[in-house]
Amino acid sequence: MIHTLENEHCRVQVNTQGAELTSFVRLEAAGELEYLWQADPAYWGRHAPVLFPIVGRLPENRYLHQGQTYELSQHGFARDREFALLHRSEFELTFELRDDAASRAVYPFGFALRISYRLAGSTLTVGWEVENSGSKELLFSIGAHPAFRCPLLPGETFEDYEFVFDHPVSLDRHLLQNGLFSGETTPLLRHETVLPLSYELFAQDALVFQHFDFTSLTLRSRRSGHSVRARFEGFPYLGLWTAGPGAEFVCIEPWHGLAGSVGGPVELADKPGILRLNAGQQFITSYSLTVA
Repeated sequence: MIHTLENEHCRVQVNTQGAELTSFVRLEAAGELEYLWQADPAYWGRHAPVLFPIVGRLPENRYLHQGQTYELSQHGFARDREFALLHRSEFELTFELRDDAASRAVYPFGFALRISYRLAGSTLTVGWEVENSGSKELLFSIGAHPAFRCPLLPGETFEDYEFVFDHPVSLDRHLLQNGLFSGETTPLLRHETVLPLSYELFAQDALVFQHFDFTSLTLRSRRSGHSVRARFEGFPYLGLWTAGPGAEFVCIEPWHGLAGSVGGPVELADKPGILRLNAGQQFITSYSLTVA
């Protein structure tokens, strides 16, 4: 089921399937402008999935926990589950997913995952709350995967766009091999504020950064000036990704968690980026998207 929030500036839509943002439209005098990728399955059939209880891929799609081996597909199961609508007001929606027999078969933990969307002006704030509803320690990761149309307007190209950082940055990308970290890094930027887009930039899979020192990133058209600004204070990891030549989108992905590394399955507790909650504790965070 699709739920809608709208004000004088924007309209957003969220599906109870995965509590996934499916549309972010700016209402302009010249007409409506959709910023979110519309899930063309020829390239990538999703809009903005929430990654839980893992981010990325596991070696052999497996992990170990307390002497048992479990199978869990890339990015976890939350993006494919039906959420309950917990709360609705004029400019805010909150959805909830709780553990059940199906989830415990692949992920033996008690949890409540709440995802909220709050629209104010041209900014959408996405909130996450993870609660340990079980009696033992909860191990998890969570991440965002919103995809933005790129280009936004007819006559533009993917290469007309750039990422703009909030101050000069020096970044090394952590390299992936079949979706798993190889342990190698390579320099990407040195004291730069702009990263021009090209499909070649993503020829070796996603750009992944760890423990960076910026808290926002803007996707901007050099031709029209239209932009999406993502703010993600407190997030330790960030991925940037597109599906390859011809895919007219790019993702900005702030994460609390990482893919696994090349090799065999490992203990979930030892996986880099894993967060821990004692019984009854909560993890709360948010990021925001502003369209212009």
